Amino acid sequence: MPLVPSNTAFAPQRFPAQTRVRTDFGKSSQDLMGVQLKELLQGPVAKLTWSFPSLPDEPQQPDIPFELPYPVPANSVAAQCGENTVYVEVMKDFFGTGRPLLSSGFTLGDCTSTGEDVSAQVLIFESELHGCGGTSMVTEDTLIYKFNIIYTPQEASHVGPIVRSRGAVVGIECHYPRVLDVSSDALMPTWQKYASTMVAEEFLVFSLKLMSDDWRSERPSNQYFLGDSINIEASLMSHNHIPLRVFVDSCVATSVPDTSATLRYSFIENNGCLVDAKLTGSGSHFLPRTQIDKLQFQLVAFRFQQEISGKVYITCALKVAAESEPTNAEQKACSFSANRWISADENDQVCDCCDKTCGIRSGRDQQIKADWRWDRASVGPITVKDRGFRL
Repeated sequence: MPLVPSNTAFAPQRFPAQTRVRTDFGKSSQDLMGVQLKELLQGPVAKLTWSFPSLPDEPQQPDIPFELPYPVPANSVAAQCGENTVYVEVMKDFFGTGRPLLSSGFTLGDCTSTGEDVSAQVLIFESELHGCGGTSMVTEDTLIYKFNIIYTPQEASHVGPIVRSRGAVVGIECHYPRVLDVSSDALMPTWQKYASTMVAEEFLVFSLKLMSDDWRSERPSNQYFLGDSINIEASLMSHNHIPLRVFVDSCVATSVPDTSATLRYSFIENNGCLVDAKLTGSGSHFLPRTQIDKLQFQLVAFRFQQEISGKVYITCALKVAAESEPTNAEQKACSFSANRWISADENDQVCDCCDKTCGIRSGRDQQIKADWRWDRASVGPITVKDRGFRL
């Protein structure tokens, strides 16, 4: 039989229908939690105007005037000529740089020093007039003894394969008037002492430099493209010396600093003949000389086929002769142009031997050669790039 609940608590109850809560804005509570409310709170959005900041401009390096400082001759050698001997003092600070050099690097001819003033940093040399490899010559009224103070770099062993000084030769001459006593007795020459003390400063400083296009200053870069003109200037600085004319006797290009390297190209040879133009048809040439102590030439840039780096080292043998001496087969500067040889000193005849062998033509030239001063100078590495290569 069916059970009927007796307690009204178990009777079914009815609840009123649920209504949505309204907000003041007329929107339902569900909308307040949705997208519509978010859009309402955000309001209008401004257009984006931000952009990446631009890089600051780098300050330009101002032009700074620069002048290559040249060495000032040092009063470092003094000589006193006696009746039978020569006495020489040499400062160990030979080049006036404030750094004394090693005593073992100095000789008077083939003789080492005979003493040293330690406090004054002075080396002392003393020799008979016929000693230490000195030479003599006689003129009509003078007897001359010649000596050389020779400095050979003797760097300390701990510095490794570098040197901070170069060799130098200082010439010393003692002049004695010839006085003859004519009588019925045998003719006897007597030697009277010449004015006692002389300072010898015969420094010859050779240099080889890369020059700018207008030849007014040294070129700040050593990079070129194939076919460019490389302006090279050979120059001489001399102190207390008669005017001297500088010449480029020979030049060789190598891919390494060693001039005896297998990969090498000789473009000036035969005592001053610039043969590159004749060998390759280039425009390499000497410029007409404007100063006796400078000689300028242009070399068309090249590179060695086997050297991918394009590095070139140029080493030249430079020499000088007195300005009063005329140019000749062994002291000349000749260029090949228009199928003929031309002299930079306006004396084309001295270039006739460039197609042969230039040699000494007379005993007079032999004496001139003995008086020349020689040295080597170099520039490099010069980097030569293909024109299609971007630096």
